[in-house]
Amino acid sequence: MGGTITATEAHKQYNEAVTAFRKLIPDPALRMTFSRQVDGYMRQYVLGVWQADNASSITPRHVEFYNAIYSAGNPVPSALYWEVATGVATFDLFRPPAFFEDLRRYDRMKGTSLARRFSDQLTLILLLFAAVDDLVSESEAGFVNACSDTLIALCDQDGLRPDRPALNAGDFVSRPVTPPSAPTAPAAPQKKKEETAPQKAEEKQAEEEPPKLEEVLAELDGLCGLEKVKKDVKSLINLVKVRKLRQEAGLPVPPMSLHLVFLGNPGTGKTTVARLLAKIYRCIGVLSKGQLVEVDRSGLVAGFVGQTALKTQEVVQKAIGGVLFIDEAYALVNQENGNDFGHEAIEVLLKNMEDHRDDLIVIVAGYTGPMEKFIHANPGLESRFNKYFFFEDYDGGQLMEIFQSMCRKNGYQLSAEGETWVREDLKELYENRDENFGNARDVRNLFEKAVARQSDRVAQLEAPTKEQLMELRPEDLKDPEPEASESDTEEEPSK
Repeated sequence: MGGTITATEAHKQYNEAVTAFRKLIPDPALRMTFSRQVDGYMRQYVLGVWQADNASSITPRHVEFYNAIYSAGNPVPSALYWEVATGVATFDLFRPPAFFEDLRRYDRMKGTSLARRFSDQLTLILLLFAAVDDLVSESEAGFVNACSDTLIALCDQDGLRPDRPALNAGDFVSRPVTPPSAPTAPAAPQKKKEETAPQKAEEKQAEEEPPKLEEVLAELDGLCGLEKVKKDVKSLINLVKVRKLRQEAGLPVPPMSLHLVFLGNPGTGKTTVARLLAKIYRCIGVLSKGQLVEVDRSGLVAGFVGQTALKTQEVVQKAIGGVLFIDEAYALVNQENGNDFGHEAIEVLLKNMEDHRDDLIVIVAGYTGPMEKFIHANPGLESRFNKYFFFEDYDGGQLMEIFQSMCRKNGYQLSAEGETWVREDLKELYENRDENFGNARDVRNLFEKAVARQSDRVAQLEAPTKEQLMELRPEDLKDPEPEASESDTEEEPSK
C-alpha cells in the first residue's frame, strides 16, 4: 500500500507530535511532568490498540514499532517479542494518564484547551500505530474512540468547552473487522459512525434498478443554461456507446480515460452535473452502482503521512462503482511546501484510478487557473485527466430563471413589482460580478433571505390569505436600509 511507513518514520512522526504538544504547554513544571510520563502511557495504550485488533497476531514489526515509541530526551525502549506479545495479551483497561488531571486543572485556571488538544493528539498517535499492518480496523478505531470519549467526558465534567469537534477515529477505518468479544476499553459508543442521510441515499441508489437513460438526459436538459456542458456530456455518451459496439464487433478500441476536469466558478452546477453523470455512466454500463461521493481536501488529507493514505483509501472505497467528485482539487497541491500531505493523497488516488479503472470515475473541479496548475503538477494527473468541461457563469436572465424555479418548487410567487426588482437586481449582479460572484449560490442566498423577511411580514397579519402566504414583494427582496445614527438625524445648529 502507498502509505506504508517504517518504524523509523513512525518514531519521527511520534516524536514530532509529542514535541509539538509539549510546546503548547506554557507552564514549565507541567511541561516537565508531561515529558517524563507521556512515552510510558503511550506504549501502554498502543498495546491496547493491538489487543483490540484480535484478528491479527503480533509480529516482529509490532515489536519494532513498539520500540519506536520514545520522544527526545527520554530512554529508548528495547522490548523483546515476548514482552510485547505478553503486554498485548494482558492489557486491561484504558486509564487516563496522571498528567491529564494536571492539564485539566491548568485549563480551568487559565481558560486554555490543553486537555482537549491532548485527546486529539492521542487519537492521531494511536491511529499511527494501529496502522502497523497498513490498515486501521473497526475494532481498533472503536478502542481509540473509547479512549478519547473517556478523556472528553472528564473535560465535560470540568466544564471545559470544546473549541472544535473532536477527531473521529472511525474516519480512518480501512477494513471491516469483527469487534472483540469483550471490550478492552471503557464502554462508549463509537463516535459519528451512524450512517448519514447522504450515505443511506447512496446505498439505496446502488441497490435500486438503474434509471432509464432518457430520464436522466431529460433531467440534464432541464438544467438552466450549461448548453456547452450538455453538448459535451452527450458527445461523451456517444463515444462510450460506440466503443462498446466496437468491442462487441471485435474491432480495436484505443485506450481512453473517462476521468474529467470541471472548470468554472462556484454555483455553476458542477456537482449537479457530476451526480447526473454518475447515473448516466451506470445506465450505459460503465459503472456498477452510479453513486456520487463528494469530498474536498479536508476529506482526503490527515495530519500524518500514513493517516493521509488511510483516509484517502477509505474515501475511494466508498466511491468504487461510482464517481468520486473532488471539489477545489487544486488545494491538494501546495506549491510552497513540497512535503505537504496532499501529494500523498494524489498518489493514492492515482494508484486506485489504475487499480479500479473499470469501475471508478474521478472528477476534479475548481477555478480554471488553479486547476490547470493542479493538473500539470503531476505527470500521472496529466495522463488521466484529458477531458475538460467548462462551466460558464450564469447571465442575468439565467439567474432570474433559477430564482423563479426556486419560487415554483417552494410555493412562492413574485408580485409584479417584485419580479421587476429581482430581474434588475440579478442583471446588475451579473454585470458587476467579481471574483466573489457565486452564480446560483447568490440566487439561493437572495431567495432564502426573501423568504425569511416575508415570514416576518406575513406573521404580523391577522388572517393571511393563501395568496399573501405565497407572495414575495419588493420589501421582502431588498436588504433593509441601515438605520440612521443620532449624528445623522441631529439638525444642524442654527448660526
